[in-house]
Amino acid sequence: MGGKRSIFFDLDGTLTDPYDGIRSCIEYALNELGQSWAADEDFRWCIGPPLLQSFERLAGPALADDALRLYRERFSATGWRENEPYEGIHEMLDGLVQAGHTMLVATSKPTVYAEKILEHFDLARYFSGLYGPDLDGRLADKRDLLAHILEQEGDLIDPVMIGDRKHDMIGARHNGVATIGVLYGYGSKDELLAAGADRLVELPAGLPAAVR
Repeated sequence: MGGKRSIFFDLDGTLTDPYDGIRSCIEYALNELGQSWAADEDFRWCIGPPLLQSFERLAGPALADDALRLYRERFSATGWRENEPYEGIHEMLDGLVQAGHTMLVATSKPTVYAEKILEHFDLARYFSGLYGPDLDGRLADKRDLLAHILEQEGDLIDPVMIGDRKHDMIGARHNGVATIGVLYGYGSKDELLAAGADRLVELPAGLPAAVR
Protein backbone atom coordinates (compact mmCIF):
# COMPACT_ATOMS: atom_id res chain seq x y z
CA MET A 1 0.00 0.00 0.00
CA GLY A 2 1.02 3.59 -0.49
CA GLY A 3 2.12 3.34 -4.14
CA LYS A 4 0.32 4.02 -7.37
CA ARG A 5 -3.10 2.43 -7.67
CA SER A 6 -5.90 1.92 -10.17
CA ILE A 7 -8.96 3.77 -8.89
CA PHE A 8 -12.56 3.19 -10.03
CA PHE A 9 -14.88 6.11 -9.29
CA ASP A 10 -18.65 5.94 -9.17
CA LEU A 11 -20.28 9.05 -10.71
CA ASP A 12 -23.65 9.90 -9.12
CA GLY A 13 -23.25 10.65 -5.43
CA THR A 14 -19.47 10.35 -5.60
CA LEU A 15 -18.16 12.82 -8.19
CA THR A 16 -21.33 14.85 -8.78
CA ASP A 17 -24.61 15.49 -7.00
CA PRO A 18 -27.30 14.62 -9.59
CA TYR A 19 -30.34 14.93 -7.34
CA ASP A 20 -32.15 17.87 -8.92
CA GLY A 21 -32.05 16.37 -12.39
CA ILE A 22 -32.95 12.85 -11.31
CA ARG A 23 -35.85 14.04 -9.17
CA SER A 24 -37.24 16.27 -11.92
CA CYS A 25 -37.02 13.51 -14.51
CA ILE A 26 -38.66 10.92 -12.24
CA GLU A 27 -41.51 13.33 -11.51
CA TYR A 28 -41.90 14.05 -15.24
CA ALA A 29 -42.11 10.33 -16.05
CA LEU A 30 -44.63 9.61 -13.30
CA ASN A 31 -46.77 12.60 -14.25
CA GLU A 32 -46.85 11.54 -17.90
CA LEU A 33 -48.03 8.08 -16.83
CA GLY A 34 -50.65 9.46 -14.45
CA GLN A 35 -48.90 8.00 -11.41
CA SER A 36 -48.92 9.62 -7.98
CA TRP A 37 -46.31 9.51 -5.24
CA ALA A 38 -46.14 10.27 -1.54
CA ALA A 39 -46.00 13.97 -0.66
CA ASP A 40 -42.83 13.43 1.36
CA GLU A 41 -41.10 11.26 -1.27
CA ASP A 42 -37.70 12.76 -2.14
CA PHE A 43 -36.48 9.98 -4.48
CA ARG A 44 -32.98 10.01 -2.99
CA TRP A 45 -33.15 6.25 -2.68
CA CYS A 46 -33.27 6.08 -6.49
CA ILE A 47 -29.68 7.35 -6.78
CA GLY A 48 -27.36 4.39 -7.09
CA PRO A 49 -29.40 1.36 -8.16
CA PRO A 50 -30.19 0.72 -11.83
CA LEU A 51 -33.07 3.08 -12.60
CA LEU A 52 -35.33 0.41 -14.09
CA GLN A 53 -35.42 -1.29 -10.69
CA SER A 54 -36.51 1.98 -9.08
CA PHE A 55 -39.32 2.45 -11.60
CA GLU A 56 -40.51 -1.09 -10.96
CA ARG A 57 -41.10 0.04 -7.37
CA LEU A 58 -42.49 3.47 -8.25
CA ALA A 59 -44.79 2.63 -11.15
CA GLY A 60 -45.02 -1.17 -11.11
CA PRO A 61 -43.34 -3.71 -13.41
CA ALA A 62 -45.89 -3.20 -16.20
CA LEU A 63 -45.10 0.52 -16.52
CA ALA A 64 -41.40 0.48 -15.65
CA ASP A 65 -40.14 0.41 -19.24
CA ASP A 66 -42.42 3.31 -20.25
CA ALA A 67 -41.36 5.27 -17.18
CA LEU A 68 -37.69 4.78 -18.02
CA ARG A 69 -38.30 5.91 -21.62
CA LEU A 70 -40.04 9.08 -20.41
CA TYR A 71 -37.34 9.73 -17.83
CA ARG A 72 -34.69 9.56 -20.54
CA GLU A 73 -36.73 11.84 -22.76
CA ARG A 74 -36.32 14.68 -20.28
CA PHE A 75 -32.91 13.64 -18.94
CA SER A 76 -31.28 13.66 -22.38
CA ALA A 77 -32.62 17.18 -23.03
CA THR A 78 -32.07 18.99 -19.73
CA GLY A 79 -31.84 16.64 -16.75
CA TRP A 80 -28.19 15.74 -17.20
CA ARG A 81 -27.21 19.40 -16.68
CA GLU A 82 -29.22 19.70 -13.43
CA ASN A 83 -26.19 18.41 -11.59
CA GLU A 84 -22.98 19.70 -10.01
CA PRO A 85 -19.62 18.38 -8.81
CA TYR A 86 -19.27 18.15 -5.05
CA GLU A 87 -17.16 20.81 -3.42
CA GLY A 88 -13.50 19.86 -3.50
CA ILE A 89 -13.82 17.23 -6.24
CA HIS A 90 -11.50 18.92 -8.75
CA GLU A 91 -8.83 19.55 -6.12
CA MET A 92 -9.03 15.96 -4.90
CA LEU A 93 -8.76 14.57 -8.44
CA ASP A 94 -5.83 16.90 -9.18
CA GLY A 95 -4.02 15.46 -6.17
CA LEU A 96 -4.63 11.86 -7.21
CA VAL A 97 -3.41 12.55 -10.74
CA GLN A 98 -0.25 14.22 -9.41
CA ALA A 99 0.36 11.18 -7.20
CA GLY A 100 0.43 9.04 -10.34
CA HIS A 101 -2.73 7.01 -9.84
CA THR A 102 -4.68 5.65 -12.82
CA MET A 103 -8.36 6.61 -12.61
CA LEU A 104 -11.44 5.29 -14.38
CA VAL A 105 -15.15 5.97 -13.98
CA ALA A 106 -17.37 2.96 -13.25
CA THR A 107 -21.00 4.11 -13.22
CA SER A 108 -24.48 2.62 -13.47
CA LYS A 109 -25.51 5.67 -15.50
CA PRO A 110 -25.63 4.94 -19.26
CA THR A 111 -22.32 5.81 -20.86
CA VAL A 112 -23.91 8.23 -23.33
CA TYR A 113 -25.04 10.46 -20.42
CA ALA A 114 -21.96 9.98 -18.26
CA GLU A 115 -19.72 11.19 -21.09
CA LYS A 116 -21.71 14.42 -21.45
CA ILE A 117 -21.63 15.07 -17.70
CA LEU A 118 -17.88 14.50 -17.37
CA GLU A 119 -17.15 16.81 -20.30
CA HIS A 120 -19.59 19.51 -19.20
CA PHE A 121 -18.15 19.72 -15.68
CA ASP A 122 -14.49 19.48 -16.80
CA LEU A 123 -14.00 16.09 -15.17
CA ALA A 124 -13.16 13.94 -18.19
CA ARG A 125 -9.51 15.04 -18.23
CA TYR A 126 -8.80 13.19 -15.00
CA PHE A 127 -9.83 9.74 -16.23
CA SER A 128 -8.18 7.29 -18.60
CA GLY A 129 -11.46 5.44 -19.17
CA LEU A 130 -15.21 5.55 -18.65
CA TYR A 131 -17.30 2.42 -18.22
CA GLY A 132 -21.06 2.23 -17.83
CA PRO A 133 -24.05 0.33 -19.17
CA ASP A 134 -25.59 0.57 -22.60
CA LEU A 135 -29.08 2.03 -22.87
CA ASP A 136 -30.40 -1.54 -23.03
CA GLY A 137 -29.17 -2.11 -19.46
CA ARG A 138 -26.24 -4.39 -20.22
CA LEU A 139 -23.60 -3.99 -17.46
CA ALA A 140 -25.98 -1.99 -15.21
CA ASP A 141 -25.13 -4.32 -12.31
CA LYS A 142 -21.85 -3.18 -10.71
CA ARG A 143 -20.70 -6.80 -10.34
CA ASP A 144 -20.90 -7.28 -14.10
CA LEU A 145 -19.53 -3.82 -14.84
CA LEU A 146 -16.41 -4.23 -12.70
CA ALA A 147 -15.78 -7.72 -14.06
CA HIS A 148 -15.91 -6.20 -17.55
CA ILE A 149 -13.49 -3.41 -16.60
CA LEU A 150 -11.01 -5.83 -15.07
CA GLU A 151 -11.12 -7.97 -18.20
CA GLN A 152 -10.78 -5.02 -20.59
CA GLU A 153 -8.08 -3.11 -18.77
CA GLY A 154 -5.75 -6.01 -18.05
CA ASP A 155 -2.86 -5.09 -15.75
CA LEU A 156 -4.39 -2.87 -13.07
CA ILE A 157 -2.39 -2.03 -9.96
CA ASP A 158 -4.00 -2.57 -6.56
CA PRO A 159 -7.51 -1.59 -7.76
CA VAL A 160 -9.93 0.18 -5.42
CA MET A 161 -13.58 1.16 -5.93
CA ILE A 162 -14.84 4.49 -4.55
CA GLY A 163 -18.61 4.94 -4.29
CA ASP A 164 -21.51 6.05 -2.12
CA ARG A 165 -23.94 3.11 -2.28
CA LYS A 166 -23.96 -0.56 -1.38
CA HIS A 167 -24.01 -1.53 -5.06
CA ASP A 168 -20.49 -0.11 -5.43
CA MET A 169 -19.21 -2.07 -2.45
CA ILE A 170 -20.93 -5.32 -3.43
CA GLY A 171 -19.72 -5.09 -7.03
CA ALA A 172 -16.15 -4.48 -5.93
CA ARG A 173 -16.01 -7.22 -3.32
CA HIS A 174 -17.54 -9.68 -5.79
CA ASN A 175 -14.51 -9.02 -8.01
CA GLY A 176 -11.85 -8.95 -5.29
CA VAL A 177 -11.45 -5.16 -5.42
CA ALA A 178 -10.83 -3.01 -2.33
CA THR A 179 -13.54 -0.49 -1.37
CA ILE A 180 -13.87 3.06 -0.07
CA GLY A 181 -17.32 4.38 0.82
CA VAL A 182 -18.04 8.11 0.74
CA LEU A 183 -20.47 9.55 3.27
CA TYR A 184 -21.20 12.83 1.48
CA GLY A 185 -23.29 10.98 -1.14
CA TYR A 186 -26.53 9.02 -0.82
CA GLY A 187 -25.62 5.92 1.15
CA SER A 188 -25.51 5.74 4.93
CA LYS A 189 -22.62 4.58 7.08
CA ASP A 190 -24.58 1.47 8.04
CA GLU A 191 -25.39 0.65 4.41
CA LEU A 192 -21.79 0.97 3.30
CA LEU A 193 -20.31 -0.98 6.19
CA ALA A 194 -22.88 -3.76 5.83
CA ALA A 195 -21.96 -4.02 2.13
CA GLY A 196 -18.28 -4.42 2.99
CA ALA A 197 -16.63 -0.99 2.75
CA ASP A 198 -12.97 -1.23 3.79
CA ARG A 199 -12.76 2.51 4.53
CA LEU A 200 -15.22 5.37 4.97
CA VAL A 201 -14.54 9.00 4.06
CA GLU A 202 -16.55 12.03 5.15
CA LEU A 203 -15.46 14.49 2.43
CA PRO A 204 -13.67 14.39 -0.95
CA ALA A 205 -10.55 15.84 0.67
CA GLY A 206 -10.18 12.63 2.68
CA LEU A 207 -9.96 10.33 -0.34
CA PRO A 208 -6.22 10.60 -1.13
CA ALA A 209 -5.32 9.44 2.37
CA ALA A 210 -7.85 6.60 2.19
CA VAL A 211 -6.39 5.49 -1.16
CA ARG A 212 -2.90 5.44 0.37
